[in-house]
Amino acid sequence: MTKAELIARLSAKNPQLYLRDIERIVSTIFEEISEALADGQRVELRGFGAFSVKTRDSRTGRNPKTGEIVNVSQKHVPFFKAGKTLKVRLNEPLRS
Repeated sequence: MTKAELIARLSAKNPQLYLRDIERIVSTIFEEISEALADGQRVELRGFGAFSVKTRDSRTGRNPKTGEIVNVSQKHVPFFKAGKTLKVRLNEPLRS
């Protein structure tokens, strides 16, 4: 599902809200999660999961095209761990 599809689905379920308000709400939520992660904070949405930042140490890699050895610097990468409720829902039988 894309961001536009999420906004369309929320709009269909909440016809009393203006589309521009729904767009602003969704964008604000994503922006706040992004800012918290950029500040090194953890974001937990109970029943859904938790977003955090993990650090990948520097290492020696190889350029797959030339085989040349390349130094890869340390990186910070986003990490998502699904919550128990989400895991249970994913493993339920499909609804018709």
